[in-house]
Amino acid sequence: MSFKAESHFNNEDSNTTNNPGIDEILEARLSRRRLFKGAGLAGAAVGASALTGCATGMGGGSGHSVGSLSFKAVAKHTSDKVVVPEGYTAQVLYALGDPLTASTPAFRNDGTDADFGNRAGDHHDGMEWFGLDAQGRPSRSAALRGLIAMNHEATTDEKLSSFFLHADGGTATLPRPAAEVDKELMIHGLSVVEVQSDGKRWAYQPDSPFNRRITTMTEAAIHGPARGSEHLVTRYDNTATRARGTLNNCGAGRTPWGSFVSGEENWFGYFFRDAKDDEARKNDKQVKGLVRYGRKAGAASRHGWESAGTADQYARWNNSASGASAKDDYRNEMNTFGYVVELDPYDGRSLLRKRTALGRMGHENITFAKVSPGQPVVAYMGDDARGEYIYKFVSDAKWDAADAEPANRLAAGDKYLDKGTLYAARFKSDGTGQWLELSMDNPVIAGSSYFEFKDAADIAVFTRLAADAVGATKMDRPEWAGVNPKNGEVYITLTNNSARTGATADSANPRAYTDMKGSKTQKGNVHGHILRLAESQPTDTGFRWDIYLFASEADADKATVNLSNLNDENDLSSPDGLVFSQATGLCWIETDDGAYTDKTNCMLMAAVPGRVGDGGSKSLTYGDKTVTTHVGKAQTPATFKRFLVGPRGAEITGITETPDGRALFVNIQHPGENTKMADTTNPAKYESQWPANAGYGAGQRPRSATIVITKNDGGVIGS
Repeated sequence: MSFKAESHFNNEDSNTTNNPGIDEILEARLSRRRLFKGAGLAGAAVGASALTGCATGMGGGSGHSVGSLSFKAVAKHTSDKVVVPEGYTAQVLYALGDPLTASTPAFRNDGTDADFGNRAGDHHDGMEWFGLDAQGRPSRSAALRGLIAMNHEATTDEKLSSFFLHADGGTATLPRPAAEVDKELMIHGLSVVEVQSDGKRWAYQPDSPFNRRITTMTEAAIHGPARGSEHLVTRYDNTATRARGTLNNCGAGRTPWGSFVSGEENWFGYFFRDAKDDEARKNDKQVKGLVRYGRKAGAASRHGWESAGTADQYARWNNSASGASAKDDYRNEMNTFGYVVELDPYDGRSLLRKRTALGRMGHENITFAKVSPGQPVVAYMGDDARGEYIYKFVSDAKWDAADAEPANRLAAGDKYLDKGTLYAARFKSDGTGQWLELSMDNPVIAGSSYFEFKDAADIAVFTRLAADAVGATKMDRPEWAGVNPKNGEVYITLTNNSARTGATADSANPRAYTDMKGSKTQKGNVHGHILRLAESQPTDTGFRWDIYLFASEADADKATVNLSNLNDENDLSSPDGLVFSQATGLCWIETDDGAYTDKTNCMLMAAVPGRVGDGGSKSLTYGDKTVTTHVGKAQTPATFKRFLVGPRGAEITGITETPDGRALFVNIQHPGENTKMADTTNPAKYESQWPANAGYGAGQRPRSATIVITKNDGGVIGS
């Protein structure tokens, strides 16, 4: 997620509820109501014996378990290059504009390129590996040939225009030219690309029949409880069963049945609402929903796509109620975004599916607990905005081991992702927490005076309001989640929160401090932290928690800020992407930082995870208020170390590996994003010229790109 974009459109702050922090909900009121199916509040406490069961249930990796980190830490730098440890090599593999068909011309990278429906999109983000055997058939073990399914989140922009895509920087005023908007519509979405290795070098295959693009214009099917809902009726589809495209895709995941899942994150900023739209909608409860999801009447859109003409592909970005009913306009178009989408990378004919049962929010990624026969499928998610929530989904269907290799992957997705129960997390100061049920079976929702919920479709479309209603804990921008394959514990990055204060600090979001970036004062939870949860079983409605890591600069006060004892080998800011290696058990942590970039570019960290409860507690004082939090053990370079530092202006995001752990794929997003639009045609003023300065491709304009990292001796990464 782009930090520059985050400063205006992406850093949504629409949760104006006075939802409590920890332990402030009226327990007497809630205790009279049945919050959970088949489990009481006693499930909130998880003991040591429960952890043992959790570890047994999860199993391990491939046997290349790493107990400590043997590589030499990469030093912080602000140079325009990718640096990896000694003994490793990073190779650029696949970049913005690369052709995905044999007939598509090579990318000129001068703003004149077209046909982005057959090229790599922009802002490479979350991705997953899907192996192919020598005959081109799906293979879970293949490590030299495979498909990478990838998100293309957004585009480097300033003053409306995706300026590096247009020859002269594009148009910074409204109306936007249709030709520019057409190009921008196509660089968002997903791509599937085949990659191969000859044992020494990797290359993507521009003529592979598996290569595919999904854009903002690609038809998608609506699945789950919101299918057919009045809230999703549009001029495009009066039946509310179809929608177009996917947008602002950030984190990603792989399902237990072998498909790709992607989260639609900051889609709200792409829509325009007329200043009088509230009046036009009168008493429609949609107004409260629109505002809660970041679209007040009169709000400008991020790119002005709605201004390019009256044709349907432009009109759909105007979210105003302008017709006689929802069948005549696009008042509900925004409601068709904000979901987890599912794709079968192996089947280019399959239709993208929007899984509405997983809730509508600013989705980062989705990560799954290890499946067990006869038990539900369980997934964890974060909603990336200040003051938003952490979620869990438990399927109605019980896992059938035969579905690990299904004949139809998306049919398996229908089975496990279209029906189930969604929960939002509430954290308590004693180190326990509860999953609060978001369903019409919960009397708090069924009888809510905060928002009228009529059915499961209302909860699926207005998920944030349901979580508001039950009193979930407001968090410091929950982003990626990952499940430790060794013990089943769930790690969730909380990237930062400039709005956090001492008055609002709580045990799960305990820091509010001042940090200097040069002469600039930064306040709040400037650098972010990583939370982790332990459940005896993934279906439990109770959990234990602590804070695995407090991101910080090395020289910050160890009593109030640098609570994880970080030093120059492992300090960091703004943890974002987080993925566990299935081969080694290592936890990879990526940063999306704007607070520490005077000292270092964004980075990739390698961690040997511990377990919940391996540290102690710390107390922080704000005036007459004391906040006690639960902390993981202090870090050392043996267990937490910097593995990569990227080029200028780039976020490090998206990461996957081959099953043998010998090739690590990492996405470098928006290098040079702080370049000014006026300098589009002047390479000397680009903040970055990567990857051209690394010998990849034509031109000098910076490009988001995927790199592949290998160990020079052919060994397992990190060992």
